[in-house]
Amino acid sequence: MTLRVNGRVVTPNGVIRQGCVEWDGDRITAVAEYPSVRDGHWILPGFVDMHTHGGGGHTFTTGDADQARGAASFHLSHGTTTLLASLVSAPFPLMRTATEAFAPLVDEGVLAGIHFEGPYLSAARCGAQNPEYLRDPSTDELTELIELGGGAIRMVTIAPERDGALEAIKLLTARQVVAAVGHTDATYEQTRAAVAAGASVGTHLFNGMRPVHHREPGPVVALLDAPTVVCELVADGVHLHDGMLTFATATAGPERAALITDAMAAAGMPDGEYELGGQAVTVADGEARLARDGAIAGSTLTMDAALRHAVGAGIPIADAARMVATTPARAIGLGDRVGAVQVGLRADLVVLDEDLNVVRVLRGGSWVE
Repeated sequence: MTLRVNGRVVTPNGVIRQGCVEWDGDRITAVAEYPSVRDGHWILPGFVDMHTHGGGGHTFTTGDADQARGAASFHLSHGTTTLLASLVSAPFPLMRTATEAFAPLVDEGVLAGIHFEGPYLSAARCGAQNPEYLRDPSTDELTELIELGGGAIRMVTIAPERDGALEAIKLLTARQVVAAVGHTDATYEQTRAAVAAGASVGTHLFNGMRPVHHREPGPVVALLDAPTVVCELVADGVHLHDGMLTFATATAGPERAALITDAMAAAGMPDGEYELGGQAVTVADGEARLARDGAIAGSTLTMDAALRHAVGAGIPIADAARMVATTPARAIGLGDRVGAVQVGLRADLVVLDEDLNVVRVLRGGSWVE
């Protein structure tokens, strides 16, 4: 049975001022323009969050399947119809446990995959990553996880200056796993070598990275300058000044800039004391910081809030829609399935009011309760 929603549709090519989206089962069957339709709601593709550690009081970082379901459900209510479960640096046994626990959720469609943010990261740029778990990349560990996951592992963040990093990046790309560069003190040349080896994502650009210097551009410039790299950006006004958000977006273009939440369990929850990767986190006024040194510890962001912040910073809504859906979907290899209001793709939609607040969420052709 064909169903329809009317409104201002944002497609990969821009905004249709007034129109409708139709779907049958779980697939979009038509996107049409109807000037006679006068529904003021925005219709955007379901959001794709390629980097989130939890939300709604639930976390992905412990490898618990029930916690993962809770976090995914929370973000779904904010329009995120596709997400990766991001873990933080941890001992290898926990990485194995999480892979075993989350692989069935990937098969079920609750999760789109697993993202290991670490433990192969820089101690100098560890941010809120637990320094006692950091180590050099291991192709043996990665091979075991990839085979254990049966396709569930979708992205791994690595600091390219660590011993064995380039070999790990080559292994990941050969096994169709996205290699990301992040939490790194790498030079410009080391970062370019990682990109040449196959790295295709910059993990929360600027954050947890050697800063830009005019005599040593570092990883930020190398990633922004690479036409094959998608750069993650945390649009919460805490991780990035709005001027840096708009600069990076203008430099990379919305086709290479992806908004992420980097959210932790405290997203959608009251201020207070939380935990991330075995470390105490204090949330005050919505900002999550490590109790021990005040380092930013993820965020309390949701994708709808990230969209509103980006548009408020001056990014056109058509570009912002690409950045919350189309670009991240392509970055993690799902652009042929989700991420755009386009015939043939999964019927994932977010209906927003004039202030870009979520009104309704459609996932796989069914309205979310």
